[in-house]
Amino acid sequence: MTPRTPYPEKHPFSTASRRRISLICLTVLLLAGVAHGSDTTAAMTPPEVWTLRNAVRFALRNNPDSRMGKNRIEAAQAAITMEQSSFFPRLDLNSRYDQTNNPMYSFGNILNQGAFNNTIDFNNPGRTDSLNMGVRLGYRFFNGGRDLAGLKAAEAQAVSSRMELGAVQAQLAFEVVRAFQLIIQAEELVKAQQAAVDAITASLGVAKARYQEGVLLKADLLDLEVQQSKAREGLSQAKHTLGLSRRIFLGLLGLDDGPATLDPAQDYIQEMPQSADHEQRYELKSMEALILAAKARVTQAQGGYYPSLEGYAGYDADKGYVTDGSGDSWQAGVKLQFNLSEGGRTGAEIARASALLAEAQERKRKTELAVTLEVKQAEFAAQDAQERLQVTEKSVAQAQESARINRLRFKEGTLLSADLLGVESRLTDARVRRIVAETSQRIAIADLRRALGLPQFPDTPETVANPQPEKTTATDQP
Repeated sequence: MTPRTPYPEKHPFSTASRRRISLICLTVLLLAGVAHGSDTTAAMTPPEVWTLRNAVRFALRNNPDSRMGKNRIEAAQAAITMEQSSFFPRLDLNSRYDQTNNPMYSFGNILNQGAFNNTIDFNNPGRTDSLNMGVRLGYRFFNGGRDLAGLKAAEAQAVSSRMELGAVQAQLAFEVVRAFQLIIQAEELVKAQQAAVDAITASLGVAKARYQEGVLLKADLLDLEVQQSKAREGLSQAKHTLGLSRRIFLGLLGLDDGPATLDPAQDYIQEMPQSADHEQRYELKSMEALILAAKARVTQAQGGYYPSLEGYAGYDADKGYVTDGSGDSWQAGVKLQFNLSEGGRTGAEIARASALLAEAQERKRKTELAVTLEVKQAEFAAQDAQERLQVTEKSVAQAQESARINRLRFKEGTLLSADLLGVESRLTDARVRRIVAETSQRIAIADLRRALGLPQFPDTPETVANPQPEKTTATDQP
């Protein structure tokens, strides 16, 4: 029998229709991409003036570390979806075409296609072909609770990923606050050094006039000029520190370049925490979730000691062009499988999962000790900064009054230039210490808030929500 010539494939759409549909789809995709890109660009446009609050918000959205954490959360959510798929039936559609002259397969094709007759030689039924199309439906009823345990582990891992992002963003928020305060400090140091330069320059003008009158030694004049050069060097270093601080600030915001104009009038001073409870630390919540995931992995490994039960059903349609026959068939059943021996694999998996659980518990204990130490250090730093600030404020007031009196004495000629240099140097040092103490206090407050797991600003969402794992409705029992 001569095989039939296959008919040409007919497409329900004409070529012109397919082109129009493709053009419409492409246009829609391009417009959607442009709209999405414009929204993202607008959201990431930096403000002209930075306040402490909007700098924290911007960094939490735009910093690469924060974005990578969100990608890990998306991956964890995808893992949950993968585990949830185990609780749904699986439906497969398959097709194939083949030819053979193998007696067993060829005779099977003849039977499937309903083309058997008494003239067929069983030992040599000849060449046959088969176009098969089939559909398969499968569902796993029970597998020792491994699917449910895998889902619980994936959900706990997703919670841990969210808590890890929370920890990263909390640290990032603190770093932004610290960089912001260091810029303020650098600007104040520039002002202090500039004031020192102006004071020395004014005193140098008086000294030059007195030198011209012959009442001041050349050595004293040179000492003042050296002090002026030293003050200008300090001013140059302060400006360099300011530029570097701005560069670090922009890097934390995820920006390559741009203005770093700050508005310290808003959100300048943060609230001192009143509670010493650090149970809200995201690192601790992340470890708790990891322990839950490790426990679920132990349960999943223990499921290897239980049998599995699956159901299946299928339908096939066969067409033969050599025999010019066709037929269909169906099949359905259940499958029970129980591993009597597998070389100790299940026991090894349980031992491995149990060891990882013990490790996670010890890591939580280590994290708790580290967090407790961080809280104590932050508390001591905040207390020390407050005391230093009180001392430096008195020192500045005393140094300012001493400088005012001694400058008048120098103009009247009753004070040596060496003594004036000492007075000006002490005033500059007192101003610098006060500026550093003020910055240290503000940074210490921010660090204490971070150590306690508190947001830098109560009304600023710094982390993702939903810290608890979602409840599953699966019925698979161990």
